[in-house]
Amino acid sequence: MYIKNKKRIFALADCNSFYASCERVFNPKLNNRPVVVLSNNDGCIVARTNEAKELGIKMGEPLFKAKKIIEKYNVKVFSSNYALYGSMSNRVMKILEQSFPNIEIYSIDEAFMEISDLKKIYDYSEYAKKIREIILKWTGIPVSIGIGETKTLAKIANQIAKDNPKINGVFDITKIKNKEKILKKIKVGKIWGIGNKLSKFLIKNNIYNAYEFIKQDNRWVRKNMNVLGLKTKMELNGISCYELENSFKQRKSCCVSRSFGKKITSLKNMREAVSTYISRAAEKIRNEKLVSNNINLYIRTSPFKKVAKEYYSNSVSIPLNFPTNNTIILNKATLLGLNKIFKKGYLYQKAGVILSGLENENSDLNLFEEDDKKKEFLMNAFDFINQKYGNNSVRIASEGIEKKWLMKRSKCSSNFTTNLKDLLVVKC
Repeated sequence: MYIKNKKRIFALADCNSFYASCERVFNPKLNNRPVVVLSNNDGCIVARTNEAKELGIKMGEPLFKAKKIIEKYNVKVFSSNYALYGSMSNRVMKILEQSFPNIEIYSIDEAFMEISDLKKIYDYSEYAKKIREIILKWTGIPVSIGIGETKTLAKIANQIAKDNPKINGVFDITKIKNKEKILKKIKVGKIWGIGNKLSKFLIKNNIYNAYEFIKQDNRWVRKNMNVLGLKTKMELNGISCYELENSFKQRKSCCVSRSFGKKITSLKNMREAVSTYISRAAEKIRNEKLVSNNINLYIRTSPFKKVAKEYYSNSVSIPLNFPTNNTIILNKATLLGLNKIFKKGYLYQKAGVILSGLENENSDLNLFEEDDKKKEFLMNAFDFINQKYGNNSVRIASEGIEKKWLMKRSKCSSNFTTNLKDLLVVKC
């Protein structure tokens, strides 16, 4: 089914403690100091520097549980600053795109590259080290690069590069002919493509590491883990089963949802929240030249309060008369839908909007709307002003001004790369 090709070589570049590293770039005093970054509403820890890990702070741990360690060791805590992280990610990815012919941006801080053709000119490790140095010099972000015969092996090599400082950020597993010792150290739960459920299943069957996994019979793996499990086994054996996914895929839907920093009880505040969310969703699909045919809106109270008098959850699907990405039209429809499902007397914790039925924007005007062109010009001006002067420079009135319900971000850093007001000033 799959043909082994020894010439195929992959690399995985992964930014180290990415969110925390972004914070350090603009505050050098944080170097060599424990730093953590929090999730939405300053709830849980989602990023840690090595110094924070050594103190015993766990990934996903609620902030209040780590409070004693944070105070004792003067750990620096930040709220998530997604505008900053997205901007820094773009800078790193552009360098990778310019340095490698074939690239797949896998996440905000990871990218796969196929580097087989580079062997004709460069040594894989030496070239990766040069690119790593460029990224660090130009962006300030430390990156680890793993090299392997498959994407799964590149992922393992990347983890080895991260866990061993003496390797200096790059590890080429293709130079290891007998990988038995390495695979024995990789727990099944750490194998790319094997989640928590499959990991528990394998451990239950006395399979604890990657080496024990690849020794299993193909038929048993296929029967118990389907074809994806079999592909993972073959990848660990050096047989490439996964291609780079570098072609653009049009999204099918666009979701914007948030938990509130303060519970919402009034229709006025809920209107502000859903107006803010639909505006953001409309902006996203306009940037991708898409239009929507349908809006899904939902609101709910805390899921931990299932008592009938305290818990409420509802949603509504709102079909549109014609495909659009116009904020004003989408907002009007959303607020009409909200009136149908909002009930007084509840403490609402979260709301969200989903634009579905997305399709490519058509330049043809709608026959039933004489002023379509004016609306298009208005949205273009809307986006231009917000891009030039910062998000929310212009917004629709129903979004409100104070927004006391916004998620908690009491420890958020400045938008150093996306807001002119937050640019660092150098005095000399």
